[in-house]
Amino acid sequence: MKKIYETDPWLEPFKDAIEARHARILADRQKLCGKGSLSKAVNNHLYYGLHRTEDGGWVFREWAPSANRIYLIGDFNSWKRTPGWALQPVGNGNWELRIPAGFIQHGHLYKMFVEWSGGAGERLPAYVTRVVQDDETKIFSAQVWDTPKWRWRHRRPGKIDNPFIYECHIGMSSEEEKVASFEDFRTGVLPRIQALGYNCIQIMALQEHPYYGSFGYQVSNFFALSSRFGTPEEFKRLVDDAHGRGIAVIMDIVHSHSVENEAEGLSRLDGRDDLYFYGGPQGHHPAWGSRCFDYGKDEVKYFLLSNCKFWMEEYHIDGFRFDGVTSMLYWDHGLGKDFGDYSLYFDQGVDENAVSYLALANQLIHEIRPEAITIAEDMSGMAGLAAPFEAGGQGFDYRMAMGVADHWIKWIKEKSDWDWSMGEIWWELTNKRADERTVSYAECHDQALVGDKTLIFRLIDKEMYWSMNAGSQNLTVDRGVALHKMIRLITAATAGDGYLTFMGNEFGHPEWIDFPREGNGWSFKYARRQWSLEDNPLLRYHFLSAFDGEMVHFLRAHATLAQRPDLLVADEQKKILIFRRGNTIFAFNFHPTESFENYGFSAPEGEWKMALNSDEGRFGGFSRLSGDESHTAMPGRCPNGNQGYDHTLSLYLPSRCALVLVKNEK
Repeated sequence: MKKIYETDPWLEPFKDAIEARHARILADRQKLCGKGSLSKAVNNHLYYGLHRTEDGGWVFREWAPSANRIYLIGDFNSWKRTPGWALQPVGNGNWELRIPAGFIQHGHLYKMFVEWSGGAGERLPAYVTRVVQDDETKIFSAQVWDTPKWRWRHRRPGKIDNPFIYECHIGMSSEEEKVASFEDFRTGVLPRIQALGYNCIQIMALQEHPYYGSFGYQVSNFFALSSRFGTPEEFKRLVDDAHGRGIAVIMDIVHSHSVENEAEGLSRLDGRDDLYFYGGPQGHHPAWGSRCFDYGKDEVKYFLLSNCKFWMEEYHIDGFRFDGVTSMLYWDHGLGKDFGDYSLYFDQGVDENAVSYLALANQLIHEIRPEAITIAEDMSGMAGLAAPFEAGGQGFDYRMAMGVADHWIKWIKEKSDWDWSMGEIWWELTNKRADERTVSYAECHDQALVGDKTLIFRLIDKEMYWSMNAGSQNLTVDRGVALHKMIRLITAATAGDGYLTFMGNEFGHPEWIDFPREGNGWSFKYARRQWSLEDNPLLRYHFLSAFDGEMVHFLRAHATLAQRPDLLVADEQKKILIFRRGNTIFAFNFHPTESFENYGFSAPEGEWKMALNSDEGRFGGFSRLSGDESHTAMPGRCPNGNQGYDHTLSLYLPSRCALVLVKNEK
């Protein structure tokens, strides 16, 4: 396998740095597992925490090297610190307590009480797998969860080469003003996702987090499934159901930081500030108000790697989207950098400990399950992040193409339709490293949050409240609906290797996401999804959803993302962009007012049949095209378009319309 500096000449000056990084990762791996496999060496979750013993009793263990004394307190001992419930030191900073059968029962609440030099406090175990919050006091406690072993009914999906990802949040998935449950999602949303054709769900906020409004990104208990959505068995039923529908389950995992909370999280667990985190200012994130892991410490690497293994084995998770990777990779968390220079990927500003951890995490995940999907949320564009480890990379399967959504906002917000450049759109949608696979999206949850605007809101704004009925005549809404479909299709059709949408955005969900907080009177009004809008055939939301489903089914059926895109036309004057991908031609007319008859361009020979167009009446269009049209590319090269083809294809291209042609294979 060629190294990344052999395939990219811009990386050749950094050959030594790439090789040194590779060697450092191998050294870290050997330190953790010797010459064996990571998957066999990483098992902290089976040692620490509360576990059943063969004799029917329990054993509890914690790593707390700075502690002087630790008690287990809970319902089973009236929350009193007594000698019989004191943990004993067993070496290397580890503490242990063995509990005979009959003392601890399913549902009991408990905590640790830790004493250290100069202080003491209640703490939740680092490896706790179940945490619940008291409705009245709002205090979080660990909970004993002792249920029969779950029996899985369905096999996991096989390898997915081109993921179509439905990003979702369990709590806001109901139309009711409440925190929705795993069961609500399983019965109400999962069938919708299957009908739309998405083959992956990427679930946010699964790890326990004290503040609901953090969207799950301020994690306190890394091994605990958030109890606000239901029980472990209910989540396993959801995952099992998804697998039965052929849908993979990707977890939005947060290993980039942890809450500062001491009572609920890892901060000062044994009184020591740098137990799991970097010491001093480096251990505190200046923008997020959270703690930063010390990825150079073996105990931290074991903790985080075990976390990946736990979720895969306990809940049959099929992969991970790693959040906040840019923040992990750089000592300054990438704040204020434009990353316009390759040297920034290899200089002293890089936290090589984090680079090594991420590479090891990818190796572990793919050892456990070769078909697993790993995605990096990185806006720095670090070279090699999503390249194979053997080639000098860190081994992620995909990188989020974060710039695509940013550019759509820029074009809509800052430019008139008349000023959109077809060449610029093509460049920004297809610009990617040849050695990396990417997941593109027009918008994700970030654009839906309060303080920002979704694409539909930017396009239509207040007119959404009055003119989204199917019979309305409103030029602003007509434009917004047309562009919403075109933007999604061109983003998906040019995607490197995968495509993502956020729950509800496929049908243009109105308004923003605003979780309950003091500023909105703790209201759930904007922390939900109004599925009734999508289901109503008299509203245009229904048309947008229908188009999204048709688009996804088409792209999957034709394995479009498995082919490389080939530009045919970028007509700046007429605002026309046409490209080929495999046996499919995509033609877009972004012109605000003009339609073009017999628009000719150089194209591959053959007969091309229309398979999809955004102007169909069932998609809220004006039905200006016949759905069964066929077009034959005639001999002779056309001045328009890619001169690599010696045939000419002529099409009728209505304004603000996209059409898709498939070659008729005889």
